[in-house]
Amino acid sequence: MIKIVESPREGMQGVERFIPTASKIRFVDQLLKVGFHTVEVGSIVNPKIVPQMVDTLKVIRKMDYSASRSERMVLVMSKRGATEVGGMDEITTVSYPFSFSPSFLLNNMHATLDQALLTSDEVVNTCLKHGKKAVVYISYAFGNPYGDPWSIDILLDWIGKLRKMGIRVIPLSNVSLEIDAGLITRVFSILIREFPDIEFGLHLHTGSKDCIQKIDAAYASGCRRFDTVINGYGGCPLSGQELMGNLSTQNLHSFLDRKRIPHGLDPEALREAATIANEIY
Repeated sequence: MIKIVESPREGMQGVERFIPTASKIRFVDQLLKVGFHTVEVGSIVNPKIVPQMVDTLKVIRKMDYSASRSERMVLVMSKRGATEVGGMDEITTVSYPFSFSPSFLLNNMHATLDQALLTSDEVVNTCLKHGKKAVVYISYAFGNPYGDPWSIDILLDWIGKLRKMGIRVIPLSNVSLEIDAGLITRVFSILIREFPDIEFGLHLHTGSKDCIQKIDAAYASGCRRFDTVINGYGGCPLSGQELMGNLSTQNLHSFLDRKRIPHGLDPEALREAATIANEIY
């Protein structure tokens, strides 16, 4: 079964105009009706860096998840952030954006590699304490634009280290680096073979032009977890690189329908969510 992770957080964080809290709650509530495996409802980050997410806790407390089967995820940057949401019944999953790129860590989180590894471990242990699921992303998993060392062997080595911490869900992201379908095929084919007990996902930053080939490459290689954003909005505002959009929910939905792959999304609820997205973005 395909797992689709919808991230309004990704879409909203790049909007300069502050989106009213009530509008965010309305949007998240609608997304929880669509049938996504997970909805990433917000993030606990420095409000000076990402002011759009300053009201995440308010959104969490007001959202209506009572009739939803979707998991609710929050991205954190520290143990403190994980602790803050770990005790909330509304949240099922806590994610952390790890990277083995020192330059990215410096630009994105003002952290060293050792600090990022320690925080990953702290997030996992906090999740275990509170009965939450830990998801650790790897940013720049497909290459590095800063000149830092990258290879599939290096990627394998770091995944091995994360696995020893008990991490079993690892989505891979290209952040702001253009990648092609061939590289996606090579990476997922090797990783899924080497780590059959890890659930790998694709957090793809891309335009619409060749996204279908990239989706197809990941799916054909065994990937069954995809992060999306309605209309492909957003991107990483802290990477130090030009902001790229995200994989569009509608493009993934279209791909799955054409391939007759079950996904569990309610088309009417998705259309209503897209209408709200157009209003708030």
